[in-house]
Order: sequence, then C-alpha cells, then structure tokens
Amino acid sequence: MKLVTFAPRNAPADFRIGILRNDRVFDLRTLSQQLPGDMLAFLAAGQSALSLAAQTVQAAQAHQGIPLDSVRLAAPIPKPGKIMCIGLNYRDHANESNQPIPEFPTLFAKYSTCVIGPDEPIVIPTLTNQVDYEVELAAVIGRRARHISQADALNYVAGYVPFNDVSARDYQMRTSQWTIGKTFDTFGPMGPAMTTSDEVPDPQSLDISLSIGGEVLQKSNTRELVFTVQQLISTLSGVMTLEPGDVISTGTPSGVGAARTPKRWLKPGDVVRIEIEKLGVLSNPVVNEA
Repeated sequence: MKLVTFAPRNAPADFRIGILRNDRVFDLRTLSQQLPGDMLAFLAAGQSALSLAAQTVQAAQAHQGIPLDSVRLAAPIPKPGKIMCIGLNYRDHANESNQPIPEFPTLFAKYSTCVIGPDEPIVIPTLTNQVDYEVELAAVIGRRARHISQADALNYVAGYVPFNDVSARDYQMRTSQWTIGKTFDTFGPMGPAMTTSDEVPDPQSLDISLSIGGEVLQKSNTRELVFTVQQLISTLSGVMTLEPGDVISTGTPSGVGAARTPKRWLKPGDVVRIEIEKLGVLSNPVVNEA
C-alpha cells in the first residue's frame, strides 16, 4: 500500500490519511470509522490497522476514490517525533567528501519543522546561498523498538519514503555538529507516499536517483549503503527508544552539489526530482525566501 496524508483542495486545512491507488486517493476515515484519523495514530495502532486499511481499500469501488488532482498531498508523516539522519553512508559520497568510510554510523538530527510534502517549495534562506540536495531512502518505524537485533529489525519498519536531506553547507560546516545546516525550514521534503514494507521486502536493492531540469546528478542503488537499514535500526534502538512514525534517513550517494566543480547549489527556478524504485517520485520547486 501507498499511505498518504492529504487534504481536499477545497478544504486545504482538513488533513486526512488515505491510500493512493491508480491515481485515486481513498480516504480511510470515510471508508472506515474504526481507523484513526492521523498518520501517527494510525501507525501506533499497529498491524491490525494496516490489515483493516488494506481490506477496506481492496473492497472499495473506484468511484469511492478521490482523483489525485483533486487533493493536495502533504508529507506522509507531517510531524515525525524524530528524524534521524545518517551521514557518509555511501562509500562514494564519503570519498567525494574526502572523509574516511565510517566505522560507526554518523548520526545527526533534523526537526519536524523542516518537513514539507511533494510539490511544496524548498526555500533558500536569506542567510545562505549554499543550499545543496541529497536524495535518500528513509525508513519509517511502525512499532516501539528498543534493543532490537539486526535479524529482527525489518519487522519494526512500517514502510519507506523518498527523502531529500537539503543542506546549507556553509552553516553545516561552521561547527563539528551538522544539525544547524540541516534543519532550516523546508529542508526535509518527503513523499509522495509511504510505501508499506510488505511491498519492499529488500530495502538494500533499490535504484535511487536525483535530477534537476532533466540532468541526473545522483544515481546509485541502496546496495551501496555502508550500514544497512537493519544495522541502523539495531544500533539506534540500542541508544534510544524508537517510536511509530520516527524517520531514519539512510544517507546519500555521490553527486552532491558541494562536491562538484563548479559547485552546484540550488537556485530559484530549479525543480528537484527524486526517484526511488518501488517508492515513486518526489518533486519540489526551489524559491528564494521572501
């Protein structure tokens, strides 16, 4: 299933959860009063809610779905409790950054105020003109997790979503801690949907790419990750309690703007297009801060 958070275009503040199927959005709140009305509550309800949602949509008629062009998609997880990002997790990106291959996951945070959905603009702040792109596979936690083994880790994943770890490189490099350059407002595009984990049995075999204006700037496969999704969940759950709706973004491959000659910063008028196999396409325009 492809789970979405959406609002009807004629009621833009009325956010709901739904399932995207064949360019139609099926409103779960309308189809079943037994299902929670927001994504975090839905994920917290566990496998029973997922199963009921699947059964409900499977039984629905096409006319019960809302045409995709009649809704506005938000980020699937609009307010994650935690956004945990992993740096230098592709060997080629570590090399282009002149950094050693990590022996332990490099963790930094983004905050929920940076999250935007598909087609929402990435805003270049007045404070910087060194804004970079980073295509990433993100895993969404579906069950409370603490001290989880690698062998059991994927059982705690609700699904996967394309993520753009937008970064202000000058702010990122001002201190040894990267977070300040990573979490400006709009620096966390996510979507268009969360694809449930049953449709992605192996998250380590997905093609992943980013392009701007038709030019492919990043292209790889998640098999190139230094630390797998299983390793990351096991490591992080040993440190902190992972909760439903938490997002783990697994790192970016080579091709970022900061490593290019000349450097390729985002600029107004760009449209950043991210594509991950099985998960879909996330597209965001770029504008200047007013």
